[in-house]
Amino acid sequence: MADIALHFNQVTKIFLKGKDHLTAIKQLSFSLKKGKVTGLLGPDGAGKSTLMRLAAQLLLPDEGTIQIVNQSNDTDSHTLSNSIGYMPQRFGLYEDLTVQENLNLYSDLHGLTDNERVNRQHELLKLTALGPFGGRRAGALSGGMKQKLGLACALLRAPQLLLLDEPTVGVDPIARRELWTIIQDLKKHHVTVLMSTAYFDEAEKCDDILLLHEGRLLEHKTPQQLIQRLHNRSFIVTHQTLTKRQLHESLRTREGIQDVRINTEGVRVLVDPQHIPIKNEQESWQPITSSFEDTFIDILGKNSIQHVTSANHSSPTDNNAIKDNHHTVIAVKNLNKLFGSFQAVKNITFSVRKGEIFGLLGANGAGKTTTFRMLCGLLPSSSGELFLDNIDMRHFSSEGRGRIGYVAQKFSLYGNLSCTQNLNFFAHAYGLKGDKKKERITWAINEFQLIDYLDMNTDNLPLGIKQRLALSCSLLHEPAILFLDEPTSGVDPIARREFWQRINLLAAQGVTILITTHYMDEAEYCDRLVLMSLGEILAQGTPAEIRAMTVTKEITHPTMEDAFIHLIESHEKDIRRAS
Repeated sequence: MADIALHFNQVTKIFLKGKDHLTAIKQLSFSLKKGKVTGLLGPDGAGKSTLMRLAAQLLLPDEGTIQIVNQSNDTDSHTLSNSIGYMPQRFGLYEDLTVQENLNLYSDLHGLTDNERVNRQHELLKLTALGPFGGRRAGALSGGMKQKLGLACALLRAPQLLLLDEPTVGVDPIARRELWTIIQDLKKHHVTVLMSTAYFDEAEKCDDILLLHEGRLLEHKTPQQLIQRLHNRSFIVTHQTLTKRQLHESLRTREGIQDVRINTEGVRVLVDPQHIPIKNEQESWQPITSSFEDTFIDILGKNSIQHVTSANHSSPTDNNAIKDNHHTVIAVKNLNKLFGSFQAVKNITFSVRKGEIFGLLGANGAGKTTTFRMLCGLLPSSSGELFLDNIDMRHFSSEGRGRIGYVAQKFSLYGNLSCTQNLNFFAHAYGLKGDKKKERITWAINEFQLIDYLDMNTDNLPLGIKQRLALSCSLLHEPAILFLDEPTSGVDPIARREFWQRINLLAAQGVTILITTHYMDEAEYCDRLVLMSLGEILAQGTPAEIRAMTVTKEITHPTMEDAFIHLIESHEKDIRRAS
């Protein structure tokens, strides 16, 4: 086992929850080779974080053995910990300390000498491009910079084994690319990396994949080996008259179709090998190469995806829920927001029509959440015009808030309350009473499949269930407008598919939806988008129009991620030149 960095042998981990025993990891065996990057994937509750904590020696197995970098469990704990770097899902940065102070603190915790800390910190600040920000408070960093600082702290001891639990969640595409470059660079120094991720493009870059489900190992192969199982089962479908969203809804309920998702070219379809799907004469089916995402859904999604058949939602402003694409619901003109001398939002203008799904894209710190909070009446604007359903939100925000449903970036649920208590609280906050309150709570429980979680505190819920609960709470009062601030961040791909089924149905029923997301594939579900950078709007239009802005000789068919990176990097270069 000279080339093995991490070895699990028949490992089982059991947690006691009340009177019940939860087996989080079940008879798990695998080995990771030195100097390789391994992707750890699986749906919510698969046991990924538990596996990470076992590998980091923060948990001990109830059965089986774990061997790390040729050292057994009885190796001196200090020696063992020095060979491991661990970055948990919510990395413990001290937000009131600066970048440099955080590095100094973690250097002390790792027991680095003065010479070691100076050299290593200098090396890591250069690697992560955080050198110019040493004096900045960690709480004032963008999401991507926080993750890079967390990674730098995990690398201070130059570990042989690096454990990263979803390091790119909530990070914009540019920062995600930078983080991935750092991770790939570690291979040159023979560091073994085990990294959990919700991004399939990252999974395809890994040397091999561990695929978990309900604590068991389903697959341990290279991405290419896993993709090969889907020969001749993936297609791009287009339609002569239907929009992508309409075609998506038409395809997803047909027998023989295992998965559908909107992408740049049309609707991507994975067919079931046991059935031949019915094809409409107006449809074009083009065979394409399968991806790792297709494989993931083929292995895990067949019996896991809950198909939503009705949103059962009627807008209070239009009980017939007839979509009127000419009626402007949200109008923003020359909107600005100042925090002291810092201008977070700069003179932005856009409008959203009834029943549209409208996306706000941008890098971390672009001003998306600040814009959202002004639109919702939670933050006063400094200047400009802002109307929701013809209500001036600068002067009558309380009236406008009654028409809004809002899912915040970090789901605004009460963690020490149960699902039932959260539903009751939000129903009361939205002014629901008596039979109407009971009716809407019953609807939420049934529509979002919450029956098995009613007595659980929300802090203990899987992330996908938290997302369902947050969305159900925001819809209790049947709002005409729905604001969703990164609602799928960190949520597993199966839960993301269920989420977008609901959003598509709500839009079809006339609900106007604004959404921010860092998943560029989700941007394709939007009718129109604005792309923000440093508080300004760089581009707006349909996804196809924004992609068309970035066509070059080198990239003739840009993806939304290509367009995002190109437009934002060009804007930032222009600003640097001007300064």
